[in-house]
Amino acid sequence: MARILVVDDAAITRTMLRAVLERAGHTVTEAADGDAALAAFRDTPAQAAFVDIFMPGKEGLATIQELLELAPGLPIVAISAGSTFTDTETLGWAKSYGAAEVLAKPLAAEAVLSALDRLLGR
Repeated sequence: MARILVVDDAAITRTMLRAVLERAGHTVTEAADGDAALAAFRDTPAQAAFVDIFMPGKEGLATIQELLELAPGLPIVAISAGSTFTDTETLGWAKSYGAAEVLAKPLAAEAVLSALDRLLGR
């Protein structure tokens, strides 16, 4: 199965994604912010990533951009609960930064696995 990087400042979201992805046979690396994600990716490159848009420090759009500089074509799923903007606006921005898929929180296990399967060509 695949190595997946999960980037979200909310521990509960990271825990949920880890459980869903590991149950499906994937290996998961977690990061609580963009800088930690980039460091983790440099140490152990992932085959796909789930990246939250709104995080303290290096936010998701910059993280997506930098991950793609390190690994052009890396399949990235942007995730967001929204903000003062709507989910569709922020997730649309993520697509313009290179995210291949977008998911609005709260995340459903089936949607997570379906998005990942599409990205990994399964």
